[in-house]
Amino acid sequence: MFLEIVLAIILGIMTGTITGLVPGVHINLISAIVLSSSLFLSNLISPIILMIFIVSMAITHTFLDFIPSIYLGAPDPDSVLSILPGHDFLLKGKAHSAILYTLYGSLLALPIILIFTPIFIFFLPPIYEHIKTVIPIILILASIFLIFQEKNSKVWAVMIFLLSGFLGISTLNLHLQQPLLPLLTGLFGGSSLISSIIKKQKIPKQQLVKIKITKKQLSRTIYSASLSAPIFSFLPALGANQSAIISSQIIKNPSQEEFLILLGIINTVIMALSFITLQTISYSRTGAAIAIHQITESLSKEHIILILLTVIVSGIISFFLGKQISKIFAHNLVKINYKKVSITILAFLTITTIYFSGIIGLLVFITSNFLGLFVILLGVKRTYLMGCLMIPTVIFYLL
Repeated sequence: MFLEIVLAIILGIMTGTITGLVPGVHINLISAIVLSSSLFLSNLISPIILMIFIVSMAITHTFLDFIPSIYLGAPDPDSVLSILPGHDFLLKGKAHSAILYTLYGSLLALPIILIFTPIFIFFLPPIYEHIKTVIPIILILASIFLIFQEKNSKVWAVMIFLLSGFLGISTLNLHLQQPLLPLLTGLFGGSSLISSIIKKQKIPKQQLVKIKITKKQLSRTIYSASLSAPIFSFLPALGANQSAIISSQIIKNPSQEEFLILLGIINTVIMALSFITLQTISYSRTGAAIAIHQITESLSKEHIILILLTVIVSGIISFFLGKQISKIFAHNLVKINYKKVSITILAFLTITTIYFSGIIGLLVFITSNFLGLFVILLGVKRTYLMGCLMIPTVIFYLL
């Protein structure tokens, strides 16, 4: 059994590396394949081993999915906000440093997960229903506060927030197979790639330098992420991106480094704690956790312990793996034609959108690209584009 567990973790890390690095290949897709094959696999493999494989894959994915977002501008839906400071780091030749900040953030998530697991088990069930009623108010206040932070043009900030919200509502009501893929990839990823192609941006030689995280940065990011990420790990229609926006407002004027650390913490905390909610409230908001629920039906204390061990082991290995992969990207990025790479990635994202979301999804992708590009040319913060998720979420809860 021990060797099977070790093998499941290794295979999970290998698969999570693929889903993390290849744009458009998400852990939900692999989880769905495993789930559809579970009847056949159950004759060969224990459900517990399948569970460990999925957990290991999912955690590895959260550590590595920032790499294509920052180096190539090709984000996973859960890491789109990393493009914003990440692209600045890339143009300064410090993309590797940006990746290190996210990796250290994901590593910091591990003790937070251990602390909140017993809290979830004992306190989440009785307060679950009460928390849901407050979320619209939190999002509305966060949106207003966010807009008032705009220094250049609050009018444009409001317009962009509302336009992206309308696009989000329209997209989510089209009943596409993967609505967030064309929506978020266009707003944040495709638009960045098109901007780079138009501007003929040249990527400077990437520096491999050690980063310094101060005690102040540690305390601010851990405090902020601990307040928001656990809540967003079980509430429907909300996730890492919304949590990052709210977390960034808890601490005043977070630096780019702090924001990247925050994203790393939040991404991993939300994924890991989504597995724990299966045991506490019989609900989870991630595709990987839902797949586990279908395979195991109910989680025992032994399952929870195995999940936590898998999270810790996979997380630590993925941290060192991510550092090495980032170095490979940094060394080789300047050796290639970035314009051709941008065009290739844009074409790949277009094909992926058509495959998963069809022609209607392609229209959403094109529209979101235009809106994202408009915001870049306008010089307004692209965080307001998160209205595409925040406004539909508020409406969902109010109605």
